[in-house]
Amino acid sequence: MALTVVDAGVLIAFLAPDDAHHRAATDALTRAATDLDEFVVPVAAFAEFLVGPSRRGDQAVDQAESTLDAIGARVEPATRAIGRRAAALRARHGPSMRLPDALVVATAAEIGACRILTTDQRWPEVGITIEIVGG
Repeated sequence: MALTVVDAGVLIAFLAPDDAHHRAATDALTRAATDLDEFVVPVAAFAEFLVGPSRRGDQAVDQAESTLDAIGARVEPATRAIGRRAAALRARHGPSMRLPDALVVATAAEIGACRILTTDQRWPEVGITIEIVGG
């Protein structure tokens, strides 16, 4: 079983059938689940994922969290080591690596993930396999 870190954009697209990346996100998550990957969502991505549902109310937040439960995703908390690694990524890559993205990459590195699923095409090379979903 491999660890796959899932970025917010993939989860947002998966939840919204009208999202441009919905089909690609669904396909990527289905492939990973078929391979018995364990899904990990960094807490920064989790928070970003819940912004839209939070605008719609508690029931929408509950439904979004149920979606994570249904795919077997666990939320990985931020730690001091993740924060340190994220800061180093930001220092190295500057404006091409925003802090939320650096936290996702740092989480993946700290937990030994084999890849990151994201819809973001702007990330620099970070030494971890990045699968751009819908790109």
